[in-house]
This record gives sequence, structure tokens and C-alpha cells, in this order.
Amino acid sequence: MKAKLVNTISDILKLEINQGRKSILQPLVDYIQGKVTAGADININFICTHNSRRSHLCQVWAQTAAAHYQITKVNCYSGGTEETAMFPKIAETFQNQGIEVLTISEGSNPVYALKYDQNALPIIGFSKKYDAPFNPQSSFAAIMTCSQADGGCPFIAGAEKRIPITFEDPKISDNTAQQDEIYTSRSLEIASEMFYVFSQIK
Repeated sequence: MKAKLVNTISDILKLEINQGRKSILQPLVDYIQGKVTAGADININFICTHNSRRSHLCQVWAQTAAAHYQITKVNCYSGGTEETAMFPKIAETFQNQGIEVLTISEGSNPVYALKYDQNALPIIGFSKKYDAPFNPQSSFAAIMTCSQADGGCPFIAGAEKRIPITFEDPKISDNTAQQDEIYTSRSLEIASEMFYVFSQIK
């Protein structure tokens, strides 16, 4: 990992998570632990409405946390109830926090390679529906990262487990002086919870 990401992870690990949030995260801890105990692959699909902000933050930080704690067979995905594009500020935020961002293709829905380690496969980041062919079709946990997607998707085909872990949308800060601060803060908040989840796996 690059020095900037190592420093970001050091900051992440200092963040406190309250008991209420730990209770919300526990079903995901239990799901992952069950798979680890069984020696099975761990497929996690983070779902929000547009697959543009929170779901990408969750996907990348969960994959990074799994690598940090050396939990193997973890495959993190993301999707939306509709396809839009990864919001550019998300790519910028990742870069500022030490995730290497490479643009594979541009256009209305750009495709990015997101690397947390120089020797690891990149995470492919772009907006897609949760059930797109790029994502697992069965044997996965569906993590609902926004209440709108949770309410709008009463059924996720193929999901073994559906777990709501919602976060406030950093979109509220778009076109304001607080945008950088809010996106940075939301990214660190999500990262701290994903790192907590994987720190609990034995």
C-alpha cells in the first residue's frame, strides 16, 4: 500500500464507532464469519439507488479492509436500483485518501480501476444495476446502503442475506463550500465501519 493510504488507514482505525452502529453492523460480521468458518467465498454486493456514491465507498473500503486483515476469498461489488455514473467527487476522494484511480474509459458512465495495493487486482468502479452480469447472481449478501434503495427493493434475487446498513448521502453537500469536507468525512466514516466489520472476523 502507498504511504498516503497507510496514513489514511491509521486515521480510520482511530475513529470511534458507537454501540448502536455496531449493532447495525453485526449481521454483516455474522455473515462473513459464517463464510470464513465454512471456508466459502464471501460475496458482498453494496446497493444504493444510483450506484454513484455510497455503494462505491462501501465496496472499495470493504475490499481494502479485507486485505488489511488478511481475510481471503472476499469479493466486494456494488450496484444500484438504476444505472447512472460514479460521481467524479468519489474518484477524487479516493485519490486524496491514497487509493490509486486509473480511468479505463470515459463517457457518460466512466469506468475506473481502483487500486488499494500495487500487487492486488484493481476494483473496477462504474455505475450498474445491482443485478447486472458484472455482479454475483447468487450466494451473496445484499447490503442496502441507502434507505431509498432499501424501501424500493423489497426483493433482491439471489441474495442469501439482506442487511440494511445505511449512510447519509454526501450529495447533500454538492455545490457548497463544505463539499470536500463532507465527502472526506463520509468516506472515512464508511471506511471505519468496514474496517470494524473485518476486524471482528476470527
